[in-house]
Amino acid sequence: MILDLAAADPDAPALSDDLGANRTRAELIDRATRLGHVLRDDLGMAPGDHLAVLTDNRVEVFEIYLAAILSGVWFVPVNGLLAPHEVDYVVRDAGARVVIAEPELASLVPDDIPVVLLGHDLDDRIQRANNAPFSLEDPPGSRFSYTSGTTGHPKGVKRAVPATVATMLALQQRLGQQVGLDGDGTQLITGPAYHAAVGGYGFFDLCNGAHLHMVRRFDASRTLDLITELSVRRTHLVPTMMVRMLRLPEAERAAFDPSGLQLVLHGAAPISLTVKQSMIDWFGPILTEYWGTSEAGVFTRVDSDEWLEHPGTVGRSVTGFEVFAVDDDGTRLPAGEVGTLYCHTPGQDRPFEYWNAAEKTDGSYLAPGVFSLGDLGRVEDGGWVYLADRATNMIISGGVNIYPTEIEQALLDHPAVVDVAVFGIPDEEWGEQVKAALELAAGSDDSTVEEILAFARERLGRHKMPRSVDVHASLPRQPNGKLYVRQLRDPYWEGRDRAI
Repeated sequence: MILDLAAADPDAPALSDDLGANRTRAELIDRATRLGHVLRDDLGMAPGDHLAVLTDNRVEVFEIYLAAILSGVWFVPVNGLLAPHEVDYVVRDAGARVVIAEPELASLVPDDIPVVLLGHDLDDRIQRANNAPFSLEDPPGSRFSYTSGTTGHPKGVKRAVPATVATMLALQQRLGQQVGLDGDGTQLITGPAYHAAVGGYGFFDLCNGAHLHMVRRFDASRTLDLITELSVRRTHLVPTMMVRMLRLPEAERAAFDPSGLQLVLHGAAPISLTVKQSMIDWFGPILTEYWGTSEAGVFTRVDSDEWLEHPGTVGRSVTGFEVFAVDDDGTRLPAGEVGTLYCHTPGQDRPFEYWNAAEKTDGSYLAPGVFSLGDLGRVEDGGWVYLADRATNMIISGGVNIYPTEIEQALLDHPAVVDVAVFGIPDEEWGEQVKAALELAAGSDDSTVEEILAFARERLGRHKMPRSVDVHASLPRQPNGKLYVRQLRDPYWEGRDRAI
């Protein structure tokens, strides 16, 4: 485990960020242990208590991650891009006893909750703290995640955890090894570590001995530079990042040598067939796609060679899961038919629970260990899973189900489209009509929109074509790739007694 790796090679690099901070393995273990005592002894937190963390990417994120596991505290990463009322909601709903916050974000924290500031405040507490190791046989802490809140209030979710700190740390190693996060060399953290996949995959790799380098903001050109400068072996990207990298000048792309990369993980949002094929052509067959959620982890996985044989799939079930589709009555569908996707985990009746939402938890389960999070899709022969869309995103026009993801992928294949969102708006005759919101490349104009629509007509059925288009300077997308659809959609439904 990470403790043994630190003992064997204490001076190996563990963490760094673009603020200039660096931690060796020994420094990581020492600071995480002392921080665990800060939580327990200085701040009076007990095992099972909740700690909110409000910060951008910096090395302390993973120190807190490890300290929470060691000390039995559950930590709640909070998205620093949330509005003040949203931060207030998450912190209060989670019942956070304390908040550790970046100084620039501390004003978002409710006044009646104690705040420890990252920087001198936290460092002084760590330096004064006890450094006695925690028992590896005690119950572990873990991560207490909140969903993105793109369609309503964020929902807190807790996953089931092993009985001891030792088994928890061993689990992190094993989960990393299952996806090629073997701890060899450097992983570049390009997305927000508060996101369950980005932070989780980073922590898996760290527990296997990797050096993690974190950037505060994604920049396509800088990412290529860092991969070269740091001899990066692994990274996690979301489709919008890939699109921006593919839109770089041809000369800049041609000058980049991707041969040192071993693995690019991606998920969190649907990807266009063209974008993925272009990334494989450029980077080589090193992309591994997954499908999963904050609630219960990763359900399917597919490497590049498998994807090339089954374009569009998100893979087959990983060990410990079975995926199948059901109809509206809960009956299993035959291969190839679209329905609600369910996952079965035979070893656990309740792999996750929603915090303070027993009804929502109950509604997620079809039977013990069988749950759905609202994704629609199909399972083909051989177990290959294909996503259609989220049930909440589906447009019903004239009684016909229309899946926005399919339309978004077709539009994104046009070189002038940098980002796209498709959603339903009111239509008196058809119930809903298809609306597209576009972010366009520099130099685009009204004629570009017409070219894009003509391009789409060659790829989409008539009923799927956008009836109208809005052009935006940028779309309200989180750094983790998730889109705030309701910010675009809700204004069209104001004053109506329904939102579908």
